[in-house]
Amino acid sequence: MPTALRGATQPVGRLAGLASPVRQFLVINAKGGCGKTTIATNLASYYARQGRGTVLIDHDPQGSSMQWLSLRSNEAKPIHGVSAHRPVVSGVTRSFLLRIPDGAERVVLDAPAGVQGHQLIELMREIDAILIPVLPSPIDIHAASRFIQDLLLVAKVRARNIRVGVVANRVRENTKVYQSLEKFLNSLNIPFVARLRDTQNYVRAAELGLGIHDLKRAGVNQDQRQWEALIRWLEHG
Repeated sequence: MPTALRGATQPVGRLAGLASPVRQFLVINAKGGCGKTTIATNLASYYARQGRGTVLIDHDPQGSSMQWLSLRSNEAKPIHGVSAHRPVVSGVTRSFLLRIPDGAERVVLDAPAGVQGHQLIELMREIDAILIPVLPSPIDIHAASRFIQDLLLVAKVRARNIRVGVVANRVRENTKVYQSLEKFLNSLNIPFVARLRDTQNYVRAAELGLGIHDLKRAGVNQDQRQWEALIRWLEHG
């Protein structure tokens, strides 16, 4: 069994009994501070716990996903990390840096904020589904509306058969602004695939390089259940 990697590019060996094709999920929003890294790292840790060969690719110049991975202990399920935000060194091509290792089954990409145009289209390559984290605030809803229009019109995700879903992050559901977000998404026929509550459990997990499904303390069952619909949507549509 390989150990958890710290942004290196060693292959991940295929695990016994798993022969699923590689599936790639992009976590993205043009606006920063919406919880992209939280979604990406928790998704990667979930698949690792399921015994999947898991790859986490960090495109964000802040390198938050790789920082999270560097905190992960050798006892935790292994995740292969790729620091895609780093400049390519002499003698190494970008395609080599971004290659998906043998044995990978689930690939999670943490995109940078503010991505648009050609860079946005480049990130769409071989993507199966896109997750857009959105905070229930007027500013975030407005930014998300513009970004979703870019996905539909510029990146042409529907023509590429890429599914798009929204994750409502740090949610308090019984609020007017949350209802406004829900109404807006319904108008675009974009599904809510998960509603994640505002809780310190994610902060505590991140401090250890873990995901919400790695925690065994009391009070996390509700948070873990909130991921069930998201995983079903990614795996089964």
